[in-house]
Amino acid sequence: MLTRKQHELLLFIHRHLNTHGVSPSFDEMKDALDLKSKSGIHRLITGLEERGFIRRLPHRARALEVLRLPENLAESATTSATVSGAARASNIIEGDFAPDRTSQTPPAANDSAQLPLYGRIAAGTPIEALRDHNTFVDVPPSMLGQGEHYALEVEGDSMIDVGIHDGDTVIIQRAESADSGTIVVALVDGEEATLKRLRRRGQTIALEPANTEYEVRIFPPDRVQVQGKLIGLLRRY
Repeated sequence: MLTRKQHELLLFIHRHLNTHGVSPSFDEMKDALDLKSKSGIHRLITGLEERGFIRRLPHRARALEVLRLPENLAESATTSATVSGAARASNIIEGDFAPDRTSQTPPAANDSAQLPLYGRIAAGTPIEALRDHNTFVDVPPSMLGQGEHYALEVEGDSMIDVGIHDGDTVIIQRAESADSGTIVVALVDGEEATLKRLRRRGQTIALEPANTEYEVRIFPPDRVQVQGKLIGLLRRY
């Protein structure tokens, strides 16, 4: 079941894609639904995505795909839509789309990728439990590689000697393994998430801080699960 606002937003996105060939901007969605802030649009899009109605393409701004419509609308939409050409059939909008020629609105010059911000990484909290589904961070697409990514706010100074400070935002590429020497998000005993340098020492795994005031922790391999690799850092001055 969709809420009224989710239903309205899904139809608006679907119509905009079919009419203009591009996904609406967050400002356009906000105005169409008469909402006061874009945070409400983030929540609605997340709800639609979790229910399987839309999909966000990773690392591309304004990239939405409508996967399905509510059952009471799907049949009428199928019979009434006049989609021409194979490009329209998928409703996939790439990041480098052409401007909407009907409105003569130029594309944004500062398009960025939006990553979920998983809050402050702290001992005692599995990484997935940190996620705030309403909070995102904008990053340059050039910073990202292949696969999925997320952002974390760093808490503490255990990695300060490699330039990672308390309050920094680190960009993490999802991964289940990493080479020795890589800075990773590691989950210890299924419950403690930490950002450390991973070292393989024989039959053990060492999680090394980058601060001499903290101790290296050594575990058997079955107690450590890699959840991602550090690929970038953002800092506000």
